[in-house]
Amino acid sequence: MPANPKYLTQSKWQRFAKITAAILGGYFVSVSFHLALASWFNRVNIIMTMAFTGFILWVALMVIAFLAKSGLKIWGIYLLLTLIFCGIIYLGQTYNPITK
Repeated sequence: MPANPKYLTQSKWQRFAKITAAILGGYFVSVSFHLALASWFNRVNIIMTMAFTGFILWVALMVIAFLAKSGLKIWGIYLLLTLIFCGIIYLGQTYNPITK
């Protein structure tokens, strides 16, 4: 049974923004989140579990991107989350340097 056209996104730009936010934005958020965790906790354990939890988080972020009303708004949220996690990575590397 096909989808009802009134529930589908009509604008091609919104559709493009949602697809790119789902694929790229979700990936950026997922990887930056796990790297932020790795900068504060045991790096080896976090990177090993990232193979599984990273994919699950990425898929969840993809679903959220397609449920959003605006593709540009979800892009903004994903970029903001990525920047916050990058700040946490910076602080983690500043206060928890890798000792050899």
